[in-house]
Amino acid sequence: MNRWPLLVGAAAALTSALVVAQDRPESLLPPGFDRPAPAAPRIEAQPLVEEAKDSAGPAAPAKPSAPRMPTVAELQALSPEDLGEVLGIKPTGDMPPAARRAMQRIGVIDQGEGGLPALALARQDASLVAAAIKGNRGIMVSRWGHILLRRALASRMDAPVGMNPADFAAMRAALLVRMGEGEAARALVQDVDSGNYSPAMMQAALDAYVATADFTGICPAVSVHGGARKDAQWEVASAMCQAFRGDGNAAMARLDRALSRETMARVDVLLAQKYAGAAGKARRAVKIEWDGVKEMTPWRYALTIAVGLTPPESLMKGASPRYAWMAATAPMLGLEDRAAAADQAAGAGILSSAAMVDLYSQIHAQDDITGDWADRAETLRNAYVGAPSARLAAIKELWDGMPGERQRYSRMVLTAHAAARLPASKDMADDAGALIASMLAAGLDGNAMRWAPVVEVGSEGWGLLSLAAPRRRTPVDAGQLDAFLDNDESEASRKTAFLLAGLAGLGRVSPEVAKDFAGRIEVDLYRRTRWSETISRAADVNNQALVALLAGVGMQGFGWEKMTPRHLYHIVSALRQVGLEAEARMIAAEAVARG
Repeated sequence: MNRWPLLVGAAAALTSALVVAQDRPESLLPPGFDRPAPAAPRIEAQPLVEEAKDSAGPAAPAKPSAPRMPTVAELQALSPEDLGEVLGIKPTGDMPPAARRAMQRIGVIDQGEGGLPALALARQDASLVAAAIKGNRGIMVSRWGHILLRRALASRMDAPVGMNPADFAAMRAALLVRMGEGEAARALVQDVDSGNYSPAMMQAALDAYVATADFTGICPAVSVHGGARKDAQWEVASAMCQAFRGDGNAAMARLDRALSRETMARVDVLLAQKYAGAAGKARRAVKIEWDGVKEMTPWRYALTIAVGLTPPESLMKGASPRYAWMAATAPMLGLEDRAAAADQAAGAGILSSAAMVDLYSQIHAQDDITGDWADRAETLRNAYVGAPSARLAAIKELWDGMPGERQRYSRMVLTAHAAARLPASKDMADDAGALIASMLAAGLDGNAMRWAPVVEVGSEGWGLLSLAAPRRRTPVDAGQLDAFLDNDESEASRKTAFLLAGLAGLGRVSPEVAKDFAGRIEVDLYRRTRWSETISRAADVNNQALVALLAGVGMQGFGWEKMTPRHLYHIVSALRQVGLEAEARMIAAEAVARG
């Protein structure tokens, strides 16, 4: 019989403050958490307008008022959506009744395809699930944590009881957009018929299409819900859709009015005019004026690349990495621009090793691409052919000289399969740790384990394999941990602390050794917080989806210096407990490799 325990009362624990150490243990899950969910409070219907009451008696009846018919000029100025509302013609959906989809199990990946269980969140407290998703800013320290969270959000799942399924899909899509996963977000919103969109879903859908620079993708929703919003962004999107429906002159007139009324920043409306002008008859020369523009925005960036322009370099300096994440998968950009963006996106978890290799292969095949990127593509080819020493040299050349840790790790993702093809040799022992980290960046643990006889106990390669091994017969002892600590040159021995946390979470070190060694390096793995209580309870009831969402909350940050060994321990332990041990092993190994 399936168990459906309910985690209640924990929503407040999922704010961003959760990942900050607490003064003392505090559980937000009171006794009786396994009781059925309480029924949602009944909201009695109320009249839209209450009668006026005073001491003088009943209010006088209101005088009937006849609606004023708009003038011909006013009708001509209305958008198709607004005209439909005025005339009482409102589409009910973009699908015929027989083709409309149910609002259950919304998502992209079915459980049989690797998705998480469809009913995993159905009986959980809606406020807890919402807090776990909405409280995640989308920037993760861990590539493998990002991949796991993307999988959870994209899975076909039922909404928690009491939550609007469209709103559940909307908050998942919104987090995917924040994570730089525009394509996954777009696929998710497309799994819901436009006629079923809630206000939150309309915004999430618009953001998903902006994130993929696909401004015509929102047009079905605009047709169905055009009059539901009057904000500037929705109005401008509606005008662009009108142009692509063939009414370019009226669309341009609407955008001219938006420009004169300054409902949006001037550059944003000009970009929209240029985009709408590509639709056909209403073509006009539009000069994009960047003077006075102080910052880049997703809308601005997406329209810029959609019309074939290059964003000003001054606005891109110091900009959020999310723009690189968008660029890495943008088909309208050149291969060189996408490759430069991939140096951010792969380390973040957005691009796979195979996708990186495909990108470089396309560059290598293009005769008109010369210079640095052509040279790098040739270097990648050299990493696969020739003598092992030459292949190793090519791999290291691709790693070296990167401006930051995430860029270097992205190149390790790129070289994972080339590293896996190298023979495990004592001649390469000095580079074994980095080669193993490269292989594990793509999940090639079987190939990495061939290096077990090569690496010395206490080396970084040994530490990575002790975490990444699918099975380990004997626990790691104190002497082996001491040897690793002696070789650890990371700041504040962070790699050693992560190694201990990962081993403890995987059950590969005895509790006695873990506690003693943690005291020696001044790390407290077991201090409890509201977040650790919540993820532990989710693991106790074997809820993979909730554990994945809570792990995502605990892995927020741009660099591994933001992660604590205590959080790593609880994440790895919970993932292992619910059957996600492969993900737990890769996250633990990544922490040591990047710590």
